[in-house]
Amino acid sequence: MSISPRFLEDIRGRIQLSELIGRRIKVTRAGREYKACCPFHKEKSPSFTINDQKQFYHCFGCGAHGDVIGFSMQHDNLSFVEAVETLAAQAGLQMPKPDPAFIEQEKHAKDLYRVVDVACTWFQTQLFDIYHQDVLGYMLKRGITGSSLESFRVGYAPNDGQALRAHMKAEGFEDKDLIEAGLLRQSTKGGDPYSFFRDRVMFPVSDRRGRVVAFGGRVLPDHLRPPQQSDFTPPKYINSSDTPLFHKGRMLFGESHARQAARDGHTPIVVEGYLDVIACHQAGLQGAVAPLGTALTEDQIVSLWSMSPHDKEHNDKAPVLCFDGDNAGRRAAERACERMIPLLKANHSAKLAFLPEGEDPDSLLKNKGKTALLAYLQSAQTLSDFIWNMHVGDKQYKTPESRAGLEKRLYQLVERIEDKSVQHHYRSAFKSKLWVYFRGQSNRTNKKTQKGTVSLRRPTFSRQHNLNISILLATLINHPILLQDHIGYLESLNALEDDILNLCDAIIGWSHEKDGENENLLDSQALKHHLNEVGCEEALEAILHPRVYTHASFARPEALEDKARQGLNEMIKRIENAQLEDDLRHAQQDLLRHFSPEAEDRVMEMRRLLENGRDIISEGQSA
Repeated sequence: MSISPRFLEDIRGRIQLSELIGRRIKVTRAGREYKACCPFHKEKSPSFTINDQKQFYHCFGCGAHGDVIGFSMQHDNLSFVEAVETLAAQAGLQMPKPDPAFIEQEKHAKDLYRVVDVACTWFQTQLFDIYHQDVLGYMLKRGITGSSLESFRVGYAPNDGQALRAHMKAEGFEDKDLIEAGLLRQSTKGGDPYSFFRDRVMFPVSDRRGRVVAFGGRVLPDHLRPPQQSDFTPPKYINSSDTPLFHKGRMLFGESHARQAARDGHTPIVVEGYLDVIACHQAGLQGAVAPLGTALTEDQIVSLWSMSPHDKEHNDKAPVLCFDGDNAGRRAAERACERMIPLLKANHSAKLAFLPEGEDPDSLLKNKGKTALLAYLQSAQTLSDFIWNMHVGDKQYKTPESRAGLEKRLYQLVERIEDKSVQHHYRSAFKSKLWVYFRGQSNRTNKKTQKGTVSLRRPTFSRQHNLNISILLATLINHPILLQDHIGYLESLNALEDDILNLCDAIIGWSHEKDGENENLLDSQALKHHLNEVGCEEALEAILHPRVYTHASFARPEALEDKARQGLNEMIKRIENAQLEDDLRHAQQDLLRHFSPEAEDRVMEMRRLLENGRDIISEGQSA
């Protein structure tokens, strides 16, 4: 439908922005403008401004910006056309007349909406009919409250295949309308059309505006159903077929409820079934939705993101996908990730939670309560962590070939991300994880080898060695620009205490993540913050202690870069020489115990290297 710019300007001219927004939130005058606490993110002091003269609003906190149409779309979760229609009615304007084909299409859609809504109301009355009190009792026994039955418009389709048809005919509807809406099916035996849903609890499916467009029907338990005349076992759930109003791959059960909840600060939660959604809502988790008998689709993922806030203060509001902890749940999670990966954008992601095997949100809430379910939701994995665990898990990558294979698979997956910025950060994150993971495997392998082999000795940590390492690390932390030239050396260090080794791994991981962002390598505070965040607080405090600076002023934060670089190079040579001296001492002991020409040549070569290293240090000190 084409809407002219002039008509949009008429709407903007007739509706005062501050008045429109003031009907939804509290606004106060501030000079020529108005101020308010932003309705799109939580804040204590107003950063949301409204300018009637320029006809726009702007939030200096989250960056939300727009006019009356944009506000209606963002705040009320309306499409562009829906927002224009709503505002035009408020402004007393007639919408532009579209072409006749569009008018007919819209009229037909409105007729179908009415068909489905009238049927929904009839299903509701059947649930509360005295003849079906056993069905109502079953639902109440399942823990579904009367208010939830009303809020979600839950109903019952009687076993009589002609009952709905008779009621709808009395209301003036024709069979063809009910067939098109998915309520009736044509008989293949030449008889009258019959109800598609029979002897089932009915869960209406609404669009984002709350209009009922389809149904899901749940079979009753065996003791409430008439005896079967055959071995046929009816499916537990059946759903409406696609219609002009309904596409099951594009909609989510509970979406209209969840959209309002998301605006109120609730996190969207994807569960599996209708009863899971209702149980979550009753427990206060009102962002719950469910796909309609299919795996999560790309359209449903986009819908989830559209109901979630995306500003920097709401990163924790990413949708949580809730799965069973068994193999089927893992496979469903992997399929969801496969579909989500190409769509990722800044602040558009998801988390994944896995419940105990055999439990779903409905049963977990009944058996263990809201606290238990919240614990699983709050421990949800980030998407990147799940992808990493999916590819790595408890596998062993001991050979260069297997490690190259893992790296190739991860980077091929990253290439599928269309957003180049997100793609870059995923590649950096996996690069860092790969380095730390392979280094950890190597360290574990080395420790096993040292424990089981007599010829290898366990490294010792002298006080001087620990001081030298502290000076080296303090210099790199205070002057991270030097990491560019010395990251390889840092990766080669082995003779370290465990807490210092973890600190080195964290520094290396941070450096790999910032690879290609030279300006970020100048930020010592960012590096320190990262080290604290990953649990290296104690080691960092020990490294940056004043006693370390007493022995090496070049390591101080205020030292000039050239002085820090020169001092670092000399310290690296000192550490290498100390290691050579230790190796030489043990080589001489081995020569005395087991003389051989090879062992003698090894001792002589070590002495030569050690003398060269001492000469380099002397030259640096004299310079």
